[in-house]
Amino acid sequence: MRITNLLNKPAEWMQGGGPESDIVISSRIRLARNLRGYPFPGWAKKELRAQVVSCIRPALEDIPEMSGAFAEEMTQLSALEKQVLVERHLISREHAAKGPGCAVVINDQQSLSIMVNEEDHLRMQAILPGQQLMTAYRALDQVDSELETRLPYAFDPDYGYLTCCPTNLGTGLRASVMLHLPGLFLSDQMTQTMQGASKIGLAVRGQYGEGTDALANLFQISNQNTLGAKEEDIIAHLERVIEQLLRNEKNARLKVLEDHAAMIQDQIGRAYAVLKYAHIVSSKEALTHLSMIRLGCDMNVFPTEARGIVTRLLTAIQPAHLQITASTKLSMEERDVLRAEIIQENLKALTPPDFRGIIQHRDNENE
Repeated sequence: MRITNLLNKPAEWMQGGGPESDIVISSRIRLARNLRGYPFPGWAKKELRAQVVSCIRPALEDIPEMSGAFAEEMTQLSALEKQVLVERHLISREHAAKGPGCAVVINDQQSLSIMVNEEDHLRMQAILPGQQLMTAYRALDQVDSELETRLPYAFDPDYGYLTCCPTNLGTGLRASVMLHLPGLFLSDQMTQTMQGASKIGLAVRGQYGEGTDALANLFQISNQNTLGAKEEDIIAHLERVIEQLLRNEKNARLKVLEDHAAMIQDQIGRAYAVLKYAHIVSSKEALTHLSMIRLGCDMNVFPTEARGIVTRLLTAIQPAHLQITASTKLSMEERDVLRAEIIQENLKALTPPDFRGIIQHRDNENE
């Protein structure tokens, strides 16, 4: 598969849908693995990293799940192409900065992605729309099991899979979900939520992981520890927490609607007006307003089928995606203009907001 074919096709998870898709954007499982007899990538010379790539790529391309996959060394990708893969969560920001002796393999649906020689020799992930952690794990476990019959994994009977970072030691598993949490954010409960998650061994980060802002009210929730626990137990623990977070978010939305119906109506209305008619829209402004449009879909202000369009736009309006669409390098202002055009084109069929339900809440509040 050519990189142009991959980039011209949205990833499966970007289409929306899946269980609990009103709140859960995507589910991701990641596994870290290393080969026995080779130093970790950060300590390996270019020649040794190249040997690892030459060992891993044929094994990956040989398994059925990666048939017809896109496979390329990072040095063969432009900075823009790498950034698009980052924006789609198919590679990490760290891997995008890698050079010789590093590669990536991605299946046609972009639901399976393998980074070769990132922090570990293998960083494999499965990403699916909605709350599908266990489904994603089973898909990735199949790939992992098949690779293990072809590659000499570094494994210790006492410590499990050996990894570069001690926090990945054991199962090497990271499970995470991307959640849209405007209710908890608007009701000032996110700080409390993040502190509570940390106490039970979970991390809450922004859309693109550690050190990134939670734009569009999008938050990643993931496990932090992998040693001494089975994969299924790690996932089950996260699923229980997610179920509670979903209840908290739904209750927070109801509470905000009861206490601040006029504010919700105003923010959704402003979001609709800006995105439908503005000619220049910055990335941060667009994400903020798309979050409110998505909330409007969940509150029946807009048709629920528009939610999938909004979900796809959250990635399609990112800077690298815009430049790929334009097929040329754009200035910041040119990106802002094109972003507004793309949003308007995708939302042209979106009907004006129907605030009758919110107005009823507001009238009840004033009685």
